[in-house]
Amino acid sequence: MMAGTVRVFALIIVVCQVRLIDASFQPALVMDMAKILLENYCFPENLVGMQEAIQQAISSGEILHISDRKTLAAVLTAGVQGALNDPRLTVSYEPNYIPITPPALQSLPMDQLMRLIRNTVKLEVMDNNIGYLRIDRIIGQETAAKLGRLPHDNIWMKVAHTSAMIFDLRFSTAGEISGVPYIVSYFSDSEPLLHIDTIYERPPNTTKELWTLPNLLGERYGKRKELIVLISKRTTGAAEAVAYILKHLRRAIIVGEKSAGGSVKVEKLRVGDSGFYITVPVARSVNPVTGQSWEVTGVSPSVTVNPKEGIAKAKSLIAVRKSILKAVRRVSDIIKRFYAFRDKIPALLNHLAKTDFFPVISEGDLAARLNYELQSVFEDPRLNIKTLQGSSDKGHELDATSTTPSSFDNLHIPLFKLEILSGNIGYLRFDRFPSPTVLKELEDQITEKVWQPVRDTENLIIDLRFNTGGSTEALPILLSYMFDASSNTHLFSIYDSIRNVTVDFHTLRDIIGPSYGSRKGIYVLTSYYTAEAGEEFAYLMQSLHRGTVVGEITSGMLLHSITFPIEETSLGITVPVMNFIDIHGECWLGGGVVPDAIVLAEDAVERAHEIIAFHKDIPALVQEAGGLLEKHYTVPDVAAKVSRQVQSKLMEGLYRSVVDYESLASQLTADLQETSGDHRLHIFNCEIEPESLQTVHKIPSPEEVGFIIDALFKVEVLAGNIGYLRSDMMEDIQVLRAIGPELVKVVWNKLVNTDMLIIDLRYNTGGYSTAVPLLCTYFFDAQPLKHLYTIFDHSERNATKVMTLPHVLGQRYGSHKDIYILTSHITGSAAEAFARTMKDLKRATIIGEPTIGGALSSGTYQIGNSILYASIPNRAVLSAVSGKAWSVSGVEPHIAAQASDALNVAQKIISLRAEIPGLVQAAAELVADNYAFPSIGDFVAEKLRAVAASGEYNLIPTKKELEAKLSADLLKLSGDKCLKATSNIPALSPKNLTPEMFLELIKVSFHTDVFENNIGYLRFDMFGDFEHVAKIIAEHVWNKVVDTDALIIDLRNNLGGSTSSIAGFCSYFFDEGKQIVLDHVYDRPSNTTRDLLTLTQLTGRRFGSKKSVLVLTSGVTAGAAEEFVFIMKRLGRAMIIGETTHGGCHPPEPFSVGESGIFLSIPISHSDTAQGPSWEGAGIAPHIPVPADAALDTAKSILNKHFSGQK
Repeated sequence: MMAGTVRVFALIIVVCQVRLIDASFQPALVMDMAKILLENYCFPENLVGMQEAIQQAISSGEILHISDRKTLAAVLTAGVQGALNDPRLTVSYEPNYIPITPPALQSLPMDQLMRLIRNTVKLEVMDNNIGYLRIDRIIGQETAAKLGRLPHDNIWMKVAHTSAMIFDLRFSTAGEISGVPYIVSYFSDSEPLLHIDTIYERPPNTTKELWTLPNLLGERYGKRKELIVLISKRTTGAAEAVAYILKHLRRAIIVGEKSAGGSVKVEKLRVGDSGFYITVPVARSVNPVTGQSWEVTGVSPSVTVNPKEGIAKAKSLIAVRKSILKAVRRVSDIIKRFYAFRDKIPALLNHLAKTDFFPVISEGDLAARLNYELQSVFEDPRLNIKTLQGSSDKGHELDATSTTPSSFDNLHIPLFKLEILSGNIGYLRFDRFPSPTVLKELEDQITEKVWQPVRDTENLIIDLRFNTGGSTEALPILLSYMFDASSNTHLFSIYDSIRNVTVDFHTLRDIIGPSYGSRKGIYVLTSYYTAEAGEEFAYLMQSLHRGTVVGEITSGMLLHSITFPIEETSLGITVPVMNFIDIHGECWLGGGVVPDAIVLAEDAVERAHEIIAFHKDIPALVQEAGGLLEKHYTVPDVAAKVSRQVQSKLMEGLYRSVVDYESLASQLTADLQETSGDHRLHIFNCEIEPESLQTVHKIPSPEEVGFIIDALFKVEVLAGNIGYLRSDMMEDIQVLRAIGPELVKVVWNKLVNTDMLIIDLRYNTGGYSTAVPLLCTYFFDAQPLKHLYTIFDHSERNATKVMTLPHVLGQRYGSHKDIYILTSHITGSAAEAFARTMKDLKRATIIGEPTIGGALSSGTYQIGNSILYASIPNRAVLSAVSGKAWSVSGVEPHIAAQASDALNVAQKIISLRAEIPGLVQAAAELVADNYAFPSIGDFVAEKLRAVAASGEYNLIPTKKELEAKLSADLLKLSGDKCLKATSNIPALSPKNLTPEMFLELIKVSFHTDVFENNIGYLRFDMFGDFEHVAKIIAEHVWNKVVDTDALIIDLRNNLGGSTSSIAGFCSYFFDEGKQIVLDHVYDRPSNTTRDLLTLTQLTGRRFGSKKSVLVLTSGVTAGAAEEFVFIMKRLGRAMIIGETTHGGCHPPEPFSVGESGIFLSIPISHSDTAQGPSWEGAGIAPHIPVPADAALDTAKSILNKHFSGQK
């Protein structure tokens, strides 16, 4: 802030550096101006450090002399405005200025005040009961109080009963902010009260919140009727505040132009004793909604118009906004009555009811908002609100008008046009779907002239490129000819929301003419003009898998919809009243039908001929693909199943959508993968023979060797003698052998002597699996040979064990140094095989992302003589460890990480593993030196070192896993669940708590009660160091139960805590005068045993040794609570009721394991074991075992019986 202030006044000073001779400039003037700003400017936070900055500038001589006072004033104005970015700050030189303070309004006589108000207010009630109120001056709170009911009776009441209001502030140039709450309250409800503004005044340094008023002298206008506020560039001050507040309360629509951008309050203050004055804004407004203000920037209108046109615009807005609720109700009613998706109606109506239409200012806005809200609930492009084009738009009828036979006789072209094309292909064109009546009456002619001639054709082209629709009811009749006569095929269903019925349509069995059958090919031609029933026919031929659609995307006209006008608007809503449902249960939501083969309409016939020719080859290609699968796929049973499934899909017509080799390859791939669950199966088309079929590998020339090595490998030795090898492809074994000597020299010799190796396969998409055994061999010893995996070749019906090689070029890396392999989601094929082998054999740690799941070996086979090829996994790989086939889902890393971060993660793991031997050794020493039972501690330490030496810790990748492993081993070796590793830093005891804080803590920590027969009850869930608060506990806890005749101590939820208070607490239950040995506690670090004795002096009175004490326990009672139970039971001072306790320990101590951030929690002391095993680890058995939740009732019952027996 200081730097900003220096910058502010440095700018003033720079501007002031105008040297004029024979004139003097008084630095005091600037200092006085700064003082005024500091005391009065309403943004004081912008002025911190200002005086010091000016003083520094004066001392440095930066302020020069300016002789002309008005010039100086202008310079200072420019400087302060530019620096503080506030145009209201002005400096003037006015030696003769006499401040004039106008009289306060409330001081004027009543008649003069009323005359002033009458001159600044204009009101009338316009047509359609629209109120008009113009106020040119907003009176303040004190003036309103003086006037009493007069303003309300003469102004507000006269417009209160209008149905909408135009509030004109275009000419309001004066007023008081204190009058703003009244006006805003008039246009609001009495509850809830609204925070509308916050005013900060600098001179008194006070902040005042403005709220709506709970009570007005008369009736309010309320918040529900329409309110339009008119503003102009002349609107300023309090009027701006009113407009800004009403706008952001979403109470009014603001119409006009941006307002002046005035101020809450400005004052013109004299600078010292000079003739200079500075005008300063001394108060500011902060709107609670926006956090900003109307000052300086002005109020932006919601609707921008010339202020002269404001009233006319306001009237039109009121008319529009009055229609909104009616329009929404009408829309909701139409949707409720007619919308075809009945299950979506409640959500749509509920959403519309909650929608805020406040921003809507035109019918266009309303249509856009309604469409947006409806589609956000359920996307249905058929449901649409739009502007109706003229009164003639009465809505779409459900069906086209039936056409009579006589009307067809008058057409220049027949109803159907039929032609037999070359290749025995039928061609049928019709441009309108006739009604069922027409089809019935013309059935004999249609049979004779259409279905008889096409019966023996091999394929049929149905041309709908010029078909604009017609009767949907004709669809079942025409479609019936496309299926076998004996079939009863479900074609589609229609749900009619008006009648609330669903009708299923099937093929008809009573057609007269011969059916075309379900086996021969049908090709439907479409264009952009294909509409309504024509679209539905094309859609059904696709969904029924009965035909292939060729041509352009259809028109997408919305059939089965009705357009209803929305009263009192020019809008209409188009509602689908029927749902067209295909055999898969999918509703067609309109939109164009996308052809299987998209071509220009004029090219559709030619393209259909090409597809017909292509379709003749598909059965043979599908059969050949199935045969290749059965011959080569690694899982024979799956191959046979997949082959049958594909043949079945072909027979069912699911390949009719296939129109070329590319789409056939895509369909076959999808079917093979879906049926087999194996994403490695792949069909592709290739114009030239794939490289994978060219089995002869080119041996590189000596000149090419260096290039290949540079392309395939990247080598680096990282800090800490860590090798890094990146390989982006697995080359064939023959190539590797050819480049082997150079590869060993340039790559391997740089890495073989590193201490560990990172192999980066993140960018390796695979290659040749023949290289995998060679690469693996380098990471195992020469003898014995290591079984890597087994390959089962389905084609050859044999299994081959893949072993490491007995000899390799160069030196081996060996089997003991750590290997880290980095993977990503694109690591595939042979790279996966290498990573999986190294993981299976526990020779490497895999870090990164799951790999792609490729095959170790896939064969590529040509399908017939086509350009289609099948990539088939032809070898199954069996794990050398489990004997099971490798999964097709890819290699799961040991450590999951983003591929981009895998190297960084690997380096962190390496760093951790370097520390692990020392950390385990340190942990063993800590246990040996500190564990409460020395012999067990020595045993655990020795065994822990042996476990580490066996290599069990070698592959631990994270501190979390190290903690888990340490904890598991410590528990297994010691049998003590309290001896464990943790990364939790030991909590520090709270310090410097005040007595008041302790009192609050005690109130929530202890619970007391006195039951029937004066039985005391005391529950607390944690032991602590209570010595320094003993007086507080005695006063607020102990004194409530000490005088009872028996006491139940509830420790069922007590988790332990500090044992420092055990001796004191036990002492309350023994008599004064004789110290009793409570326990002998052995401390391992000091190798000493101390006696735990009752205390001779206590705070408060003793309970004594004569009255009954019952202690309640559960399986969670632990630690210090168990020590108390142990003592009270062993000394026979209490009856224990409940469950066997947890079997914890004396409070363990945390020990840091080196600098690792890992801690060992070690029990360092134990209770007396002279008379048998202590409670540590085993728990304390109760005298009366009952479930924990029954312990209290049991104790009360025992004591009540005891006391009733005494009576």
